[in-house]
Formats: sequence, C-alpha cells, structure tokens
Amino acid sequence: MKATVSDIARNCGLSTATVDRVLNNRPGASAANRQRVMEAAKQLGYLPVADQVTLPSKPANLEFFLPIGGNAFMQDLARHIEDYASRLPLVASCRIHNLAGISPNALQSAVENLSLRANGVGVIAIDHPRTRNILRDIVEAGIRLVTLVSDIPAAPRSAYIGIDNRVAGRTAALLMGRFLGGREGHLAMVVGSRSYRGHEEREMGFRSVLGEEFPNLTVTSAVEINDEPDASYAETMKALHNEPELLGIYCVGAGRSGVAKAIREARPNRKPVFICHDLTRETRGYLVDDLVDVVIDQNARLIAEQSVIRLLGSIASSAPYLTRKFIEPRLIFRENVPVQ
Repeated sequence: MKATVSDIARNCGLSTATVDRVLNNRPGASAANRQRVMEAAKQLGYLPVADQVTLPSKPANLEFFLPIGGNAFMQDLARHIEDYASRLPLVASCRIHNLAGISPNALQSAVENLSLRANGVGVIAIDHPRTRNILRDIVEAGIRLVTLVSDIPAAPRSAYIGIDNRVAGRTAALLMGRFLGGREGHLAMVVGSRSYRGHEEREMGFRSVLGEEFPNLTVTSAVEINDEPDASYAETMKALHNEPELLGIYCVGAGRSGVAKAIREARPNRKPVFICHDLTRETRGYLVDDLVDVVIDQNARLIAEQSVIRLLGSIASSAPYLTRKFIEPRLIFRENVPVQ
C-alpha cells in the first residue's frame, strides 16, 4: 500500500498541512521542515524515482530557453525535449522558448514571457553578469533551474546537464594528433562563440593537449564566427588559401556546414583532418562523404531526457544542488554512425 500524507506527517512529526505545503512546493515551510518531509517521503516510498532521481509527487510545468535559430543540434535538442516530456505523466506542460540570439538581452526578453505556473526552467545561455542576474531572479521566484550544454557555474542552478567541454576539447586534440601521425604543420580552429563557456572550455582543452603532447602542431588561425555558417565558410576558404598545406581544422561549435562547403569547393591536394561536434543529419552526410573524420557527439536525445528528469528531480528535492553527473560524449566515425 502506498504511503499517504498522514503517514509522512507521523514519520517526521509534522502536521499534514506542512507536509502538503512541502510536497506541493508551496511557501510556508522552513528549510529544516522541508528537509524532514522529503526525507520521510523518500523513506516511505511516496515519491516516484527515475534513474535514481527522486521525482515530484505532482505534475510540474517546465519551460526551456534555447537559442535554436538555424542550429541543427539545437533543433534536435528541442524536438527531443518536447517528445520526452510529452510522454511523462509528471510533466503537466513543457514549453520551448526560441531565443532571438545569445545575448543577455535576448534572454531577458524571452524570460518576460515565463509562465506564472512554471516550476522549473532549463537554459542554454552565455556566462555573463547580466545572464547570471536574470537566472538569480528566476530562482529567487521559487523556480528551479538547470543549465544545458554550456554551464554557468556562478548561477544558482540545481544541475548542469551536458558533457565536460574541456575534456571534449582535449579529446579533439588527441584525435587530431593521432590522425596526423607526427607530421609537423599548421591547424585552423573555427570557434562558435567564446561567450559560451562550453566553447571557451573546448578551445582551452584543445590547446592544452597540443602543447603537452603535439608541439609539432600549431594553431595559426582561430576565428570566432558566432555560429554563422557563412562566416565559417569565408574564414575556412581564407585559411585554405593562406595555408595550402593546412593539416587540420577543428570546429568548436556550429558553423560545420560552412567548413564542409569550403573543403568541397577548395579541393585541397590533401584534405585537412576535420573534427567537429554534434551528430546531426548534415554531419552524418559529412561522415559518409569523408569530409569529416570524426564527430564528438553530445547526444542530444540523452541531454534532453536528462534535462527533463533532473529538472523534475530538482523540483522534488529540498537540496539546492543535485549530484553532478556529466553526459558521456560519443566518438562517431564513418564506420559506426548510429541508426537515427
């Protein structure tokens, strides 16, 4: 027989009214009493559990703020979030806000449309003082927050859902060095936006491993293209023209299509090793056509599912932070492209 509110009240020595307030995330209960109620609810098996994360007792309203634009990975992520949330009874509603850019102003404008019923919010945003202030305001309004893909550690988020981006950059450098087998020469780097902490961490990780293990490889071109394919195309064409023997290209964020287009059109005598992130419809094609050598994939489906689950878990938890758990990236080559 499932435990009741009265059972929980007896177990923790509090009134049923206090227990009801805590379980429904309403004000009027102290932090200590919230902790006592949640511990009793867990012990009695009152709260549902998924993937070792305790879930709320009542359906929650979730909202996500994502800079989708024309980014194929973001489009896949939004689709997976909506699909997964629609199949969970504990999600009363799930709303995706498509940010009009990555600036704090874009986030502020979108947050003004945040529903008064929202219990939890997921965000992909740049790490900026104004962004952090916006996120603090959300949390102070009693809404739980998680960051996705690119973390903002100074924000009061309950969890970060994504890969370790510094490790991803280090992995890209290790692969680049191994692919080139001791050759000496130059590399180009196409950076989406260093305003994203995740992109900055990937670049730092990449440069660290080159310096530690492959001093024979030098990054001679590192341009920031703000995830614009046209800009990545123009900069890659310039790099291939200036460096006819360019050994490799690392695309840190979006802009993959521009790099691939430039390699196709320039037709260098020896194709540079091309490493990028995120398995999408277009990067699948690049792998098959041998334009891309390896894709370091964040796994949009898994990030989407974990974002929903951990956001629900943060709503149910009295603790401000959940246990940190990174998504494991996948290395996708031409021979192991997974079925969609």
